[in-house]
Amino acid sequence: MDELPIGRRVAYWRGRRKMSQQVFADRLGKSKSWVDKVERGVRRLDKFSVLYEIADILQVDVQLLLGKDPERRTDALNCIDQVEVQEIRAALERYDSMSAYFDAAPFPPPLVDMRKAVNHAWLTYQYGRYGMLTRALPKLLRDAQAADAGHGGDQARDAAHLLGQVYQIASSVLRKLGECDLAWLAADRSMAVAQRADDQLLAGIATTRVCNAMVAMGRARPALELNVNIANRLAPGGANEATPDRLSVYGMLLLQGAMAASRLGDSATVDDLINGAQEAAVLLGGDHNHYWTSFGPTNVELHRAAAAVELGDGGRAVEVHHQRIPEPSFNGLLPERRAHHLLDIARGMAQIGDVAGAGEMLLRGDRLAPSEIRCRPIAHEVMSDVLRRTRGAPPPPIAELAEHMGVGV
Repeated sequence: MDELPIGRRVAYWRGRRKMSQQVFADRLGKSKSWVDKVERGVRRLDKFSVLYEIADILQVDVQLLLGKDPERRTDALNCIDQVEVQEIRAALERYDSMSAYFDAAPFPPPLVDMRKAVNHAWLTYQYGRYGMLTRALPKLLRDAQAADAGHGGDQARDAAHLLGQVYQIASSVLRKLGECDLAWLAADRSMAVAQRADDQLLAGIATTRVCNAMVAMGRARPALELNVNIANRLAPGGANEATPDRLSVYGMLLLQGAMAASRLGDSATVDDLINGAQEAAVLLGGDHNHYWTSFGPTNVELHRAAAAVELGDGGRAVEVHHQRIPEPSFNGLLPERRAHHLLDIARGMAQIGDVAGAGEMLLRGDRLAPSEIRCRPIAHEVMSDVLRRTRGAPPPPIAELAEHMGVGV
């Protein structure tokens, strides 16, 4: 993009942020005509103060707008910056397995080292340390791709399994941070690799990543159909033994199908799928983390609340589902799951007009996993809503969190 005029770069990043010219103009305090002239190159952008304001609104480094290599932001400790986005994109664009078809890598990374690195990456994700994870992802992707390309024989499936997991980790964190196109690409790669790993359960959980990315891109109907289709194929019974691994993957497919159905406003399907997941959770007998799913009865209740919020029934999410989650069980979940739920409840409270309660949920989530609140676009929307509807000055803790999030008071 270096060769593009600056106006075209502004238009590109505005499109990536799914912002209309009018919305962008409003946030910038300019007219839509002014934005249109800048993007067409009719009007010059020669004031650095305006450039920095545009970069702030578009959430990109100002160097990208100038066509230069972006500088790492000093305030990006918990979030992803454009350097990391480009590095992850470059890693996803590698095709080591095809190169190895012609010329195998002589010294692939040892699988024992890869297992440790992948396990560490999963825990980093589930503890909500997204900044740390995104900085590690490019190298982890390259190493996992090299291992998959270089190991053959009995080790080939293990290497493919590890690469499939790395793609899933990448997809999950990229989706949370709003990079939906890359999240879909990584998830799609994970499904293909899972087939080479010859692991139906890995393919099943990869399906949930693909469908989550599809929902984030507004494709809820095909996401629902795919989740349910694969869930039916993996359902316990007959030749499919009801192992803890299978119950966990099957249950998560149903839960993610329910979330897709909630985006469609299909409350009957939501209830059917969550009730099916509840049956699997009862058979599982508690909260576990098989295949890194965090699946169990408590996670089912979290999804009941999340689905209610998506259906616009914030009152039910807050007053029914949230209230009946046992506190010890909730506290036993990993930080990402708990902070994610608190963000959902903040959304539910905002729906019913309890902006003070919504702000308190954001603060609680921030104490658990700051990246889940400070880095997610949906959390920024909730905070903006809280600030807009708060009478007078917001409480100091809310104002401070909003400042950390980069949301204007």
